[in-house]
Amino acid sequence: MAGGQARIYAQKIRSTKELTQVFRAQELIASSRIAAARSAQAAAVPYADAITQAVSAVVIHNPDIDHALTRFKPGNNRAAVLLIAADRGMAGSYSSGLIREAEGLLERLSRRTPPAQVDLYVAGRRAIGYYHYRDRELAGEWVYGSDRPSDDDAIAISNTLLDAFNRSTADGGVGEVYVVYTKFINLVTQQPKVVRMLPLAIVGEQGESAAAVAPAQRSEYPLYDFEPSEKLVLDALLPRYVAARIRSFMLEAAASEVASRQRAMHTAVDNSHEMINKYTRMANAARQNDITQEITEIVSGANALNDDEEY
Repeated sequence: MAGGQARIYAQKIRSTKELTQVFRAQELIASSRIAAARSAQAAAVPYADAITQAVSAVVIHNPDIDHALTRFKPGNNRAAVLLIAADRGMAGSYSSGLIREAEGLLERLSRRTPPAQVDLYVAGRRAIGYYHYRDRELAGEWVYGSDRPSDDDAIAISNTLLDAFNRSTADGGVGEVYVVYTKFINLVTQQPKVVRMLPLAIVGEQGESAAAVAPAQRSEYPLYDFEPSEKLVLDALLPRYVAARIRSFMLEAAASEVASRQRAMHTAVDNSHEMINKYTRMANAARQNDITQEITEIVSGANALNDDEEY
């Protein structure tokens, strides 16, 4: 029995060593991609800031302006939720944390009076598989390179959400659009977050609404001359603004995913080393028991032979 146990432990050691090599390779790949993901995220900030400043300037200097993307739809109790998840696993609790955050949002929307009807849009194979397994109908789904999202992916998603928001209530249009993504804080901390995308709430630098910005403070925002009109400019700017924000969310999610994978794989490597040490000790103990048993059997056999000779 002891010999069999020693062979089992030896097999477990070999299997764990093979897994350790996989974990180590994934850790190195994630480490090499963190810098690129953070650079892409940082590169998107100037454009997002510039278009946000332009949209804010239009609304702050014209607080009474009315636009479809900034207007609530009375009587529309339908909401769209976009979940930006990962295509690949081996990232610890990254995807499960996002799904829990999305489920919490769906629960809050269902507790409204009357309960909101939710159209769920999912980007990322892991979350898509989760909802398919539970037979949850999805209004839209995208499988993309979640650790390297492209501009085309962001545009496709933003166009789908804008189309759902711009449709009339009678045609199944939604009155609100929410995004669930992971905010990248640092290499150790990534936080699932919910943002209401539409209708847009343009705010000032201190977080106040556009209408609440004091006239004296409005001079701090650039004053543009718009041709032919502010409304037509907003018609062109706001879709770009939505696409830019979704792209920034996707890039933050990509950086968060890569950082989570690197940290998870580093932990997996450490745990596998501990398991190898544990199995090695158990294998040594099994071999020692095997040797002790063999010696005991030899001594017992020799004693039996001696007893037979005496008789």
